[in-house]
Amino acid sequence: MDFLTFLEFSVVGLAGGGLLALIALGFVLIYKGTRVVNFAMGEFMMMGAYLFYTTHVAWKLHWAPALALTLAGIAALGALVERTILRPLSGQPVISIVMATIGLGTILHGAADAIWGGDNLALPELLPRKPVFVGEILIPGQVLWSFAAACALIGAFLAYFRFSRTGVAMRAAASDPVTAYAMGIDVRRTSRLTWIFAGLTGAVAGIIVASMTSLSPALGNVALGVLAVIILGGLDSVLGAIVAGLAIGWLEAVTVGFIGGKARDLVPYVVVLVILMVRPYGLFGTREIERL
Repeated sequence: MDFLTFLEFSVVGLAGGGLLALIALGFVLIYKGTRVVNFAMGEFMMMGAYLFYTTHVAWKLHWAPALALTLAGIAALGALVERTILRPLSGQPVISIVMATIGLGTILHGAADAIWGGDNLALPELLPRKPVFVGEILIPGQVLWSFAAACALIGAFLAYFRFSRTGVAMRAAASDPVTAYAMGIDVRRTSRLTWIFAGLTGAVAGIIVASMTSLSPALGNVALGVLAVIILGGLDSVLGAIVAGLAIGWLEAVTVGFIGGKARDLVPYVVVLVILMVRPYGLFGTREIERL
């Protein structure tokens, strides 16, 4: 492989890593707020894509109101899950809550299969396919624009958490819920918002992935491939999700270029395993994290 080809794979990998970072952000938001890994994250992605398919394709709405309805539906789903499933389990062993998210994922998967069927459905291409040339480097249009969309959404979330009063309250509740409650912060409300925001990130990621590939109940499995990202970056670190997402995206692309597609899913986990031997809490995770 010559240097130009290596550079092209690197740029494409970094661009693809933006979408991995967006999916990982949903995992991190839930973990920071509840100390639980949400194994139903992939199903939130899937449901977001199916709702968008229903509103945009079946109901023939313009993509903007279709997206707004989709996000409203996913927000309602996130709030419902927090109120009916997670809140009653508050104070229970972590394994009970983890198993609840696994069960939730199974229910959502089965519901999607029953409502929309198991066949592959096609979403309209939302992102331009026309490749973009940066010098002599060719970047597929969908990869570049998915990176731009992911960056915009991640930037909006970071700005919200940093500058809004609600965002500050959410960070305080995630850091020390007891003290936050004593200071008058509604911890239950922040927990509900955490699930809503995580669902929104998953829905947008699911729509982007489905528009680039296809839509089926198996779409939820995409999130499982992001486990390497959240483990590498640190389960409670937003910065770690971003950095690790870009790193894993680059590593996957370069692996395909040097070794071949069969090693794409293997090499990142080998690298993550080696790094965890040195930093078992991830690159940016806190030492107090309890690994599952």
